[in-house]
Amino acid sequence: MSAANKEIGPPVIELGVMGWLRKNLFSNLHNSLLTIFGLYLLYILIPPLVNWIFLDANFVGSTRDDCTNEGACWIFIQQNIKLIFYGLYPTEELWRINFVYLILFISGVYLLIPNLKHKGWVGAFLLIIFPIICVVMLSGGLGLEAVETRLWGGLFLTLVIAGVGIVLSLPIGVMLALGRRSKLPVVSLLCTIFIEIWRGVPLITVLFMASNMFPLFMPEGVNFDKLIRALIGVMFFSAAYLAEVVRGGLQAMPKGQYEASQAVGLTYWRMMALVILPQSLKMVIPAIIGSFIAIFKDTTLVLVIGLFDFLGIIQFVGTNPDWLGFSHEGYVFAAAVFWVFCYAMSWYSQRLEKKLDTGR
Repeated sequence: MSAANKEIGPPVIELGVMGWLRKNLFSNLHNSLLTIFGLYLLYILIPPLVNWIFLDANFVGSTRDDCTNEGACWIFIQQNIKLIFYGLYPTEELWRINFVYLILFISGVYLLIPNLKHKGWVGAFLLIIFPIICVVMLSGGLGLEAVETRLWGGLFLTLVIAGVGIVLSLPIGVMLALGRRSKLPVVSLLCTIFIEIWRGVPLITVLFMASNMFPLFMPEGVNFDKLIRALIGVMFFSAAYLAEVVRGGLQAMPKGQYEASQAVGLTYWRMMALVILPQSLKMVIPAIIGSFIAIFKDTTLVLVIGLFDFLGIIQFVGTNPDWLGFSHEGYVFAAAVFWVFCYAMSWYSQRLEKKLDTGR
């Protein structure tokens, strides 16, 4: 190809800042009016919010009398931080929770760093060994003092419920999705009934049923802890929704993938494990992460059965006579923490999609 031919084509225009603004925000009268209106809303909302949260806020002190500025009183959060993060867990035993957090943090960072070896072993550790460590460290055992679950609360309890719900609901959801698509009528019918029943009732009803009616179906003398009952309810509720997400991915798989797998002699389970599920789960990563985020936010409903999660503890400390009138700070702090965790899951979802190249 000659040099003359290389130059043929539309000219590349360097827009710059003004060109970008003109093209994206002020391209016509309609867009210009919307842009101006949006900027006006930001002008009237953001400065007062920034002043209340940061500039006029109170950060130093120990009582409500130290909240002399007109902004937020973050002393309220500071003085109740132990309750908000750990609930009523014994102070002298908090190192056990922090130790579990440290293991999880180190393992998570290791998995996020690219080009490191043995990540499969770290993932297996988190799925198999880490839950055992959590049960021993948090509940008590091997010489550690037992801590009743009624003392668990705050952000710690929220992470426990969300973590168990997320980790256990996905494999159950996958099995339910496979069962619903099974060619065995009985298996398909049972999985369909299970999914539709759990999807047909709100989570708050599931929690009430798990807390009050679940013990009625157990043998005499057998009783589960209230937290375990809540975990079972959240797990099955989430699994039903994930089953439909996974089923959508399975149905989106081209028929040729099934036929090719059968042609090379793969059995049903090997076909699913090696060919179908890896591709179908990759296609529905956004929907799966969306379900995980919903699980994390829905943990706030456990308050109705007497479990004081993160939001429940903030509401509880807000009723303290020494801190009446500072509920706004608590709700803003709760919203910020929930946003951080939800955004982290969303960010990891996008990172995973890019790594697996799901767009192609």
